[in-house]
Amino acid sequence: MTETTKGRPPVIHKPRLIDVDAESFGTLPCCGIKSPTHPGRQQKHCWLQSNAKFGLRAKTLLTPDGQPSGYIEYVPGEFAWRGVECGGYMFIHCVWVYSRQHQRKGWGSVMIEACLDDAKTAGMSGAAVMVRDGPWLADRRLFLANGFEPVDTAPPDYQLLVRKLDDGAGNPAFKKGWDQKLRQYRRGLTIIRSSQCPHIAKFAADIAETAENEYHIRPTVVDLESWSDAQNAPTPYASFALIYNGRLLADHQISRTRFRNIMNKCVT
Repeated sequence: MTETTKGRPPVIHKPRLIDVDAESFGTLPCCGIKSPTHPGRQQKHCWLQSNAKFGLRAKTLLTPDGQPSGYIEYVPGEFAWRGVECGGYMFIHCVWVYSRQHQRKGWGSVMIEACLDDAKTAGMSGAAVMVRDGPWLADRRLFLANGFEPVDTAPPDYQLLVRKLDDGAGNPAFKKGWDQKLRQYRRGLTIIRSSQCPHIAKFAADIAETAENEYHIRPTVVDLESWSDAQNAPTPYASFALIYNGRLLADHQISRTRFRNIMNKCVT
């Protein structure tokens, strides 16, 4: 966006990034959530504070007129809340621009460059991110356009992408043994959840309520309380999973309606 004044060069208005911290959290949307009563908002606040000591960074992107329009979150790979081995790299949990009117302006790239700058300052080998074809993870095209390259895959359609600052550094990788990890949950319905994504709280609560009221199943709820728990979860996404009698029903947040559709096939 530019303004021109006769006889003067154009003034370019750019978005800017601000840190999401204890001081700014109350005035900003939380991963797009504005309501202070949303069940996941306070959980996310606590999660951000408890993981700050591991180098977690969260930033909100403001439009040129000061409106919150994007969010990026990253952490040194040793402490990633995903099923990855990314020591020496900055790992991006999520990056997104909230509304369509602010998309396709290059603002996603602005946030990624901020992460790369922090990785360089910290002397890291680069930045890594997990992408997939399904929801709740960023579109791989954004990262490919910013010089990231695929280095590993995990079922069903996950890819691990990396942008190296040190060409001689080894590649990050996905954890292994997904089937073996699933076998821990062979009986009944299990909901695995974390506070890494504030949207999980409502989805998990809706599923638990529906399971009890409509299917007479009391689910076992497993809370991931640390990055170590997340890295050893039974799916690459880690932060949420729904498992029934050892079968993975969903490896990302799903709605109450989607849960009904899946369960109706399982119990008939």
